[in-house]
Amino acid sequence: MFSGIVEQVGKINKIVDQGDHYLTINTTFLKKNLKIGSSVCCNGVCLTVHTMKQNKKYLELSFDVSKETISCTNFKQLKTGSLINLEKSLKVGDEISGHFVFGHVDTVSKLKFLKKAGKSYVLEFSLPKNIKKLVTKKGSIAINGVSLTVNKTTKDSFFVNIVDYTWNHTNLNKVRVSDIVNIEVDMLARYVTNSKK
Repeated sequence: MFSGIVEQVGKINKIVDQGDHYLTINTTFLKKNLKIGSSVCCNGVCLTVHTMKQNKKYLELSFDVSKETISCTNFKQLKTGSLINLEKSLKVGDEISGHFVFGHVDTVSKLKFLKKAGKSYVLEFSLPKNIKKLVTKKGSIAINGVSLTVNKTTKDSFFVNIVDYTWNHTNLNKVRVSDIVNIEVDMLARYVTNSKK
């Protein structure tokens, strides 16, 4: 489980496609804070550390990524050099600054519009039908693993506001109109909606 507060942006230095994928990411995590089998949120996807190797100032983390994960996330667009949001899993007692993020991507969404508003940024994303009932104004949502608050929704869009700090410390500043992002809805919204059925 994660909080949606990105700790760093890593860079992909190897992708091996063998049906399933083998992904290696350069990070500045400390080796003592991770182990083989640790869970790391990568662009909103919970992946398990397969191998670790110290390479000068970088700690290289490698992950197996299933064909299923590739097909239902924006991982299919990743390439060597792509930047990816990273967060280590929570420990009991950690501060929850965002919201509970499970690392299970519900769907992908397309950036439709972007504008700067003062010192922050307003982004409009497409609202897929399968999550429409779960995305509400002032509710939480994870975009590429980043915990954000929904400003408003329309028939086929939702809007978020990204403050300057988050903009500069995640890969959302690299997203351009028509790019695809990973979306995970707030688990509380899912439970409440399901309880009404």
